[in-house]
Amino acid sequence: MSSPILTLTVNPALDRIISVDRLVFEDRAYIESITEAAGGRGINAARVLTSFGAQAVAITTSGNETGRKFEDQLQVDTFAKEFVKIGSSIRINLTISDRQGLSIKLNELGPSLSAAEQSQLIRATEKLLPGASWLMLCGSLPPDVDPHFYAKLIKAATKQKVETLLDTDGDALLHGMEGKPTIVKPNQSEAERLLNTTLITRSQQIDAVKRIRTIGAKAVVLSLGSRGVMAGTSSEGMLEVIPPPVDSRCPIGAGDAMSAAIVWSLSRGNSFSEALRWGVAAGTASSKLPGITLANRTQTEEIYPQIQINRIVI
Repeated sequence: MSSPILTLTVNPALDRIISVDRLVFEDRAYIESITEAAGGRGINAARVLTSFGAQAVAITTSGNETGRKFEDQLQVDTFAKEFVKIGSSIRINLTISDRQGLSIKLNELGPSLSAAEQSQLIRATEKLLPGASWLMLCGSLPPDVDPHFYAKLIKAATKQKVETLLDTDGDALLHGMEGKPTIVKPNQSEAERLLNTTLITRSQQIDAVKRIRTIGAKAVVLSLGSRGVMAGTSSEGMLEVIPPPVDSRCPIGAGDAMSAAIVWSLSRGNSFSEALRWGVAAGTASSKLPGITLANRTQTEEIYPQIQINRIVI
């Protein structure tokens, strides 16, 4: 049995997905359907890992009535769950998507977690580290949570020889890198906020990857949406990964699929370039699907041969 991959979602959500006929500024849209699903970056990653055949454990918070609905929605998922109960309700996130693939995402900030609840979450994660292969730290931290929260867990994982992937934003990203994660995976907007700059040209993206590595990450995977990935690694240098052009229907969740596929591939002993190829294939395959639907291994394998990798000489 392979070692489990842990995903941590400190700020999960009950995702309410509203499908409409068309999104037009200052005009009405007609609702065609409303669905609810348990959401959060780590939850999405656990789904993809499971569909790829990996053993995943999703660690997350749950509280009050929204938390009960969230747990009910998770019953359909076969991966293992570790719930840390909190006193407040977890958040509700709204996604409004139309038939053309346009989406608006409205996220609540999330509940405050007491110092005791934060400690409980750290203990629940540390308890599962022995024997795990990876810890994926996914998504935002709720208000009032210590911005060094992820760094503490990365250091605890490193002590147990568990690899780490950090996928977050803002202060949680900046301070999380103090723990020196194995991989940090910002998207373009997150990297621009981190570096306080705009990343338009290829040379700006290469420079951003270099700068982020100096902050504290061993490897950087800069996600550029439909343009693929710019990555910097100690083993293989700077890599550019380019997906084929596809009709994107809903890019939401594609980054989570990418993170999961990268970790899945590395956990199997593959090279970093091979893992990036799987990651970009999974993200691209997910973006072709409607709503917050994540690609499985079969759908990812269809895209995989079309992924192009360039080694950049600096």
